[in-house]
Amino acid sequence: LGNGGSTLHALRCLEEQYGDQWTSFTVLLIHSGGYSQRLPNASALGKIFTALPLGDPVYQMLELKLAMYIDFPRHMRPGVLVTCADDIELYSTGATETITFDKPGFTALAHPSDLAVGTTHGVFVLDPSSLSGKGGLEYGSCCRFLHKPDVETMRQGGAVCVRGGRPQLSCPGSHGDSGTASECVYTDSVFYIDHSTAKRLLEFYKQMGSLCCEIDAYGDFLQALGPGATPDYTKNTRNVSREDPGLVAVRQQLYSLLQGTALNVIVLNNSQFYHIGTTQEYLFHFTAESKLRFELDLQPVAFSIFPDRAKTLDQLSIIQSVLEPGCVIGPGSVIEYSRIGPEVSVGKGSIVSGCYINFTVDIPSNCFLSSVSVKITDRVEYVTMVFGVGDDLKESVKLLSDIHCLQFYGASLPECLDLWSIEPSDQLFSGEDTRLGLWTARIFPVCSTLSESVRMSLNMLNSVQHKSAFKLSGFQLLSVEEMLTYKDVEDMLKFRKQVYDEICLQRQKEKSDY
Repeated sequence: LGNGGSTLHALRCLEEQYGDQWTSFTVLLIHSGGYSQRLPNASALGKIFTALPLGDPVYQMLELKLAMYIDFPRHMRPGVLVTCADDIELYSTGATETITFDKPGFTALAHPSDLAVGTTHGVFVLDPSSLSGKGGLEYGSCCRFLHKPDVETMRQGGAVCVRGGRPQLSCPGSHGDSGTASECVYTDSVFYIDHSTAKRLLEFYKQMGSLCCEIDAYGDFLQALGPGATPDYTKNTRNVSREDPGLVAVRQQLYSLLQGTALNVIVLNNSQFYHIGTTQEYLFHFTAESKLRFELDLQPVAFSIFPDRAKTLDQLSIIQSVLEPGCVIGPGSVIEYSRIGPEVSVGKGSIVSGCYINFTVDIPSNCFLSSVSVKITDRVEYVTMVFGVGDDLKESVKLLSDIHCLQFYGASLPECLDLWSIEPSDQLFSGEDTRLGLWTARIFPVCSTLSESVRMSLNMLNSVQHKSAFKLSGFQLLSVEEMLTYKDVEDMLKFRKQVYDEICLQRQKEKSDY
């Protein structure tokens, strides 16, 4: 459905449950994570439940979202506030300034960003004459919305502004691609739909019967708005994850429905937008000297048992985990919801999630390791996905003869298959459509215990690193896609609870020892 389709579906569920009552509600609607292919440790449970290295016990992204938006409902007319699960908006406004969502149509928050950031986000073309207010908070209207535009499109569309003071258009100069330090664009994050517009969208969804394609709540809703909107975008499928045959027609219908609807903008001049949707962003914000880490006071060790002598290492992120004395964690690594034995070393810049490692092993640098509980028949089993943190799980090819383009921890996929004694064939890949990629490759062995599944996957990685054979024949093998089909969320939460209880117990013991 895409996040747009799921927004419409959620509105329908509200109506089914509450009848006409729902039109008097203020609703917070969070897109909780999709497949999370760029941050797969969030794939099984959803990005909104990503643990943060903060709080005792730790906060999840959901708590942070609720804290950030806590003042909104008081100044909001009935309607729906739509937000993603993997972004954080921090802002400051004057003591007397309030963010108010009370206008008809759509109202979006806008943040000053570098031009490079604009190329991967939505960008507002503001109407400078409409702006009122001063300093940190201004209200205005948007002529049109550009979805992931290139720099030239931003300049031609009049989206580039001068930083500092009021947003004012900059003159198109010969600034090249990156723009000058004084230039910015205003990018999107959270948006609000007033209840009458939400009702129109719901009626549209009910008329459609069922959706045959992915709709994007940002690109497909917002590009139809404002007086400068044109239907050109409906045919542009450059940013679409999968091109469905009905997409252009549905976009055109949405454009007709929303055309002429206002796009109001709340410009937050003292604000910062952070995205934690990829392994690189996750590692950077949690372990490096990032601004976000400083602003939220993210901790190197959050609600964990960790040998004291290693606590001096600041470039770490240990979240709700038990680490035994003797283990070594390299700088720039994140360990979450895991138990790490005394003879384990983890290299630099790695992610270890939901793992139990009770054997001697050196986990290499830049390694991504995440365990999932699965129920294929009626018993719980375990699979651990392993990749390089930079591997592209979204990349896919259509033909078996092209799988050499796919990279697994620096080696080509056919090279790896050869080392693991796996025959390349169409049966090697899961899924209905012919997308052959790391996401659909059936290469991860199903094991009866959690620690055994971690050991097997690390053996696979070791064989690729050292170009030594490690036979996977004889195992049932799953793709990441299939792991999510068979995932057993209850068992994964049970393991987290065991780790939680052990930490509480150890703390009580330490207290009574004093």
